[in-house]
Amino acid sequence: MAKMEVKTSLLDNMIGVGDMVLLEPLNEESFINNLKKRFDHNEIYTYIGSVVVSVNPYRSLPIYSPEKVEDYRNRNFYELSPHIFALSDEAYRSLRDQDKDQCILITGESGAGKTEASKLVMSYVAAVCGKGAEVNQVKEQLLQSNPVLEAFGNAKTVRNDNSSRFGKYMDIEFDFKGDPLGGVISNYLLEKSRVVKQPRGERNFHVFYQLLSGASEELLDKLKLERDFSRYNYLSLDSARVNGVDDAANFRTVRNAMQIVGFMDHEAESVLEVVAAVLKLGNIEFKPESRVNGLDESKIKDKNELKEICELTGIDQSVLERAFSFRTVEAKQEKVSTTLNVAQAYYARDALAKNLYSRLFSWLVNRINESIKAQTKVRKKVMGVLDIYGFEIFEDNSFEQFIINYCNEKLQQIFIELTLKEEQEEYIREDIEWTHIDYFNNAIICDLIENNTNGILAMLDEECLRPGTVTDETFLEKLNQVCATHQHFESRMSKCSRFLNDTSLPHSCFRIQHYAGKVLYQVEGFVDKNNDLLYRDLSQAMWKAGHTLIKSLFPEGNPAKINLKRPPTAGSQFKASVATLMKNLQTKNPNYIRCIKPNDKKAAHIFNEALVCHQIRYLGLLENVRVRRAGYAFRQAYEPCLERYKMLCKQTWPHWKGPARAGVEVLFNELEIPVEEYSFGRSKIFIRNPRTLFKLEDLRKQRLEDLATLIQKIYRGWKCRTHFLLMRKSQIVIAAWYRRYAQQKRYRQIKSSALVIQSYIRGWKARKILRELKHQKRCEEAATTIAAYWHGTQVRREYRKFFRANAGKKIYEFTIQRIVQKYFLEMKTKMPSLSPIDKNWPSRPYLFLDSTHKELKRIFHLWRCKKYRDQFTDQKKLIYEEKLEASELFKDKKALYPSSVGQPFQGAYLEINKNPKYKKLKDAIEEKIIIAEVVNKINRANGKSTSRIFLLTNNNLLLADQKSGQIKSEVPLVDVTKVSMSSQNDGFFAIHLKEGSEAASKGDFLFSSDHLIEMATKLYRTTLSQTKQKLNIEISDEFLVQFRQDKVCVKFIQGSQKNGSVPTCKRKNNRLLEVAVP
Repeated sequence: MAKMEVKTSLLDNMIGVGDMVLLEPLNEESFINNLKKRFDHNEIYTYIGSVVVSVNPYRSLPIYSPEKVEDYRNRNFYELSPHIFALSDEAYRSLRDQDKDQCILITGESGAGKTEASKLVMSYVAAVCGKGAEVNQVKEQLLQSNPVLEAFGNAKTVRNDNSSRFGKYMDIEFDFKGDPLGGVISNYLLEKSRVVKQPRGERNFHVFYQLLSGASEELLDKLKLERDFSRYNYLSLDSARVNGVDDAANFRTVRNAMQIVGFMDHEAESVLEVVAAVLKLGNIEFKPESRVNGLDESKIKDKNELKEICELTGIDQSVLERAFSFRTVEAKQEKVSTTLNVAQAYYARDALAKNLYSRLFSWLVNRINESIKAQTKVRKKVMGVLDIYGFEIFEDNSFEQFIINYCNEKLQQIFIELTLKEEQEEYIREDIEWTHIDYFNNAIICDLIENNTNGILAMLDEECLRPGTVTDETFLEKLNQVCATHQHFESRMSKCSRFLNDTSLPHSCFRIQHYAGKVLYQVEGFVDKNNDLLYRDLSQAMWKAGHTLIKSLFPEGNPAKINLKRPPTAGSQFKASVATLMKNLQTKNPNYIRCIKPNDKKAAHIFNEALVCHQIRYLGLLENVRVRRAGYAFRQAYEPCLERYKMLCKQTWPHWKGPARAGVEVLFNELEIPVEEYSFGRSKIFIRNPRTLFKLEDLRKQRLEDLATLIQKIYRGWKCRTHFLLMRKSQIVIAAWYRRYAQQKRYRQIKSSALVIQSYIRGWKARKILRELKHQKRCEEAATTIAAYWHGTQVRREYRKFFRANAGKKIYEFTIQRIVQKYFLEMKTKMPSLSPIDKNWPSRPYLFLDSTHKELKRIFHLWRCKKYRDQFTDQKKLIYEEKLEASELFKDKKALYPSSVGQPFQGAYLEINKNPKYKKLKDAIEEKIIIAEVVNKINRANGKSTSRIFLLTNNNLLLADQKSGQIKSEVPLVDVTKVSMSSQNDGFFAIHLKEGSEAASKGDFLFSSDHLIEMATKLYRTTLSQTKQKLNIEISDEFLVQFRQDKVCVKFIQGSQKNGSVPTCKRKNNRLLEVAVP
């Protein structure tokens, strides 16, 4: 959202009149009409000089946002439209910059918005003062004290859903920088009678409904409460629920605020226990009972409620029950105990409930003060905010309304005094002659109420303290005697005969003519409410409570500190509090907010003129305007005045180079304003009549229109000129770019045409040369053809005579040549693949080519074999040589051979070099290992097999243990004479050793291996390489093996075996070893 344009003066775009001092004509009707006009346009604030008049809109308005706070921050009071923020800023800046203690007095009747106004003042001050963790904590505690005090001190009335039923004055303390340090709260006259009885359409204090609505079931059980409002006699049911108010949510807010302010958990629980006890007190009921001596006494009907109260408070049930039934009166050394009848018991019960709640409220205020008080002892600046009940005129006005209206009389008195004092100080400061101002001084009314000898409060105290029968009627009689002649006191029973026939004045009432109007007071209850009596038995019972908080609320109940002196009355206490308040206010610079309620329906957009007129009268707003404008209605500093009106004079416009006062003098002389209409102060210009100011505003408005027209003319000329220059510059740029484009386009067209012409010319030349070349070629071909024919003709003529003798032989040779040529061309396309094993070959086409065909096949086979061999590496040649050797040795001789053809000969099947297990074996062999394989060595005795590592090197054959790697046997290759094996599909083979050699001491070796063909081949090739002699390979199904001194026959037979396809060896006798091959 775009930020709203900020005005530069109160007089700009003014709806109605922003400052009532400037109102013309000044009367009640124009005053109300101006307020209504501004109210209809959502302008709820209006000034009377430095006083802010606030009309409650009964709805939320978007005028309190953080942006608004910034708009009014550090601004002159009259610089922007009227707002409560302007007054708050003025007070805060005066306190911070000028070191003046401030007080903000907020007055108005119930429902006019005083509490909200005080919240707005505090929130503004909190927003504009310093930042920091400690400062923010102080600000938060000050702000969060409001929800706690509202819950316990506010209630719904017929005029206001959140009416303050107590007076509150908060001193906010600041340091020299203007940062808040803490605060102190004072409370005045809590309406404690509301605890036990509420008028129709009103509620008890908020906290009761919040507790029952928002507490958890567990907490309610702990407090022995039920959620149903109808269960409690102290709660009115006709307005228990308030539209738009969420008591449960407010209860959570209050608990959170108590935590922020600094209440411990056990303290908050104690407070709620006292609230619950007050609620349950109202449910105690009494029944009459006659004693033997004829006296009436009272008894509690249902002791269950009493029992639960005692459990909550920790009081002995018998002690509290006796306190409700008896009253003890002490006089010097004597004690007299009397019984209480039912009416007295109910009075005692209600008195206890009122005192318990009132003292709890005072404790809450003191506890909050402990948390928010300034922690440092440095010198402090103070801003006080007074939110106190407004003037009240009800159908039935009692002691509470009398006390409230007395307080408002005192506030009106100090308001008039301080306003006149402020005006007089400013006149003296500006060196302006002070003229006496006539106004109504309400000191006579204050004296009627507070005079120490014959004032109404003094006579009420005297009547309460005198012995004998004291009633409200005797008090009224005394008033009629003492005050009958007072011009502001009216009573039908007084000596003044003019009221004897006044039927609007009942006999049991008296009427006081306050500054705000006449108020009729019913004298009933004045004496009791002023006495505010709580029986000593109840005080002592409360002091005996096990509940720490309740015990602390009744210190007078301590038997060790019994004071027989009568406690001060409510009236005298309030009078002393008001005197202290007035003394406090007179030490501070005052700022006023007058709150007005526009209607009794608490509805938006409704402005009841009669109701507003009534409030204007009793707030004395017209009187305030008359005092303010009795001398000079408007004043303004020279600098802003000259800045605002300098365009009205040619000498001061547009810049005045001299002092501002001299410029204002030149300006006013130029405008020919009568001298008696203004005066020059030291720093301000004072204007007597608002008409003069409005004339200046009209001239300024006309001049601004003329200046606006001039500015528009100059601006339009500049804009058109600038537009023309821009268009001209743009036309030049566009023309240049267009000419460039046109030339480029023309150049591309010429270039394209030239290329086309060139291509056509080159094509024509090329075609011409081609035709010439073709013609030349045809000529050459024709010449060649003619020459050939000619030469043929010549040859034929030359050899015609020999043709017939040699024709047959020539034709034969030519035919054979053509056949051979065709044969070779066909062979070229029919050649087989280059694989040496491919046996395909094209068929012979002619018989006479048979030998040629075979020779050609042989030559092709040899050629492709050579090509195939040329592809081999040395390692691959060695493998194929071994395979070829194996083929020559075993092909068609050994049944195992075909399966070995496809298996590559690896030799080193055991990775002896890599396996750490065979490190010892590797270190023992220095030669190159050709074969490393695990074989099964056949035992000579029983034919069973044992695993051994078979190693073949260049010179030796070695056998080693498979597990340990230890060499068991070593045979030089020169001692190997023969290798024997069967022709069947088995892996058995025997190595025969040279007789008489060292290795042959134990006889020949008989092995079984899966790689028989490879081992025998490599053994054969290695032996041939070392001994230059071919090793004898014997393939037979029976052969002899030398075992030590015996020769054993190894015989291979066919048969099915238990082990499947694995051959088995078995010793039959000393001369036969039988191998069964599947």
